Amino acid sequence: MSMLDTAQIRAQFPALQQQVNGQPAIFFDGPAGTQSPQSVIDAMRDYLATGSSNLGGEFVVSQRTGQVAAAARHAMADMLNARRPEEISFGQNMTSLTFAVSRAIARTWQAGDEIIVTRLDHDANIAPWLLAAEDKGVTVRWLDFDSADCTLQLDTLPDLLTDKTRLLAITLASNAVGSITDIRRAVDSAHANGTLVYVDSVHYAPHGLINVQAFDCDFLVCSAYKFYGPHTGILYGKYEHMAALTAYKVRPAPALPPGKWETGTQSFESLAGVTAAVDYLAGLSTVNGDRRTRLSQAMANINLHETALSERFLRGVTSIPGLKVYGITDIERLDERAPTFAISLEGYTAAELAQRLGATGIFVWDGHYYAVAVMERLGLLESGGLVRIGFVHYNTSAEVDRLLDTLHALAAEITEIN
Repeated sequence: MSMLDTAQIRAQFPALQQQVNGQPAIFFDGPAGTQSPQSVIDAMRDYLATGSSNLGGEFVVSQRTGQVAAAARHAMADMLNARRPEEISFGQNMTSLTFAVSRAIARTWQAGDEIIVTRLDHDANIAPWLLAAEDKGVTVRWLDFDSADCTLQLDTLPDLLTDKTRLLAITLASNAVGSITDIRRAVDSAHANGTLVYVDSVHYAPHGLINVQAFDCDFLVCSAYKFYGPHTGILYGKYEHMAALTAYKVRPAPALPPGKWETGTQSFESLAGVTAAVDYLAGLSTVNGDRRTRLSQAMANINLHETALSERFLRGVTSIPGLKVYGITDIERLDERAPTFAISLEGYTAAELAQRLGATGIFVWDGHYYAVAVMERLGLLESGGLVRIGFVHYNTSAEVDRLLDTLHALAAEITEIN
């Protein structure tokens, strides 16, 4: 049974109160970005209302900005379980951060070196590495996924690793089909080979507890707007790596992390929102303790709730003719997937199905959602991709039922036409 009071939770999100054509809006577009609670909105507004400034000034507003930045760093260190807050850096978004880090890491490569990327990743954890490899004359190897259940073929990873492999870029959870990666297994294989590991946890962050120390990954990125915060990217890197690598920055610049990796002036109002988002999540806990302890229990509560929604959805779609779910559909394997479902429905293109759902106030996404390699592998890129439905903790079983009823009705329309 869910430990979350969804009515109380939903009351904190102004955006969830909207209606479309007289129907309550249903936000099943969480994989593309979640809504923000009032506490996040207030934190960002309050920072701007009390005066904004850059860092380093000898006056109270600048000092307050420094406190805001430090608080966000500590909050994300708690959320990711970093060893120290200096291992956390902020940027415009995950994509920009990954391009910056890929350029820095590539300085250490030589022609003939190799890297590994996966076909399950968002392109933000593929394209930066492909471009860096092209610049340096580095060979790219691909870790494939099983098209039947869309899980990474980690059994084949050792065969891809050679004495020339310098980096593995890998996803923690697919933003397209929801598959969760056994990241520690991948890291252990890579590290046994002396290979660095760069993890994209953007899609996993709203659904499960991240523990970079347990993962032992070298780098990990996520985005606050996927876990109820503002549009800000977060980079974790082991301190020894972040200190040793050369960052591309203007002069003068901090010589050590984290400032070394934060190019230009940060969006400090967003950093205030990052702290508020982490504190919002911690506030979903029903236990006392430090923030990491509360986050751990809160994410367990979230997982329980979202798993129930996933099971309800998967059981419901089995009776809808012409509907196909891509990825893991076994109820007994829900711990291996995030509550994100890519579907097709006979008689509709992905765009048509998304439009019909949107007209009833059900917000979903269609296309490739930048999981270009996934859609290529499934042979669906040229035909318009799939419809993506994503549940987060503020969604309800009643919303899932309304979705199922609508999909039933749309399937019946096609049956009547035929």
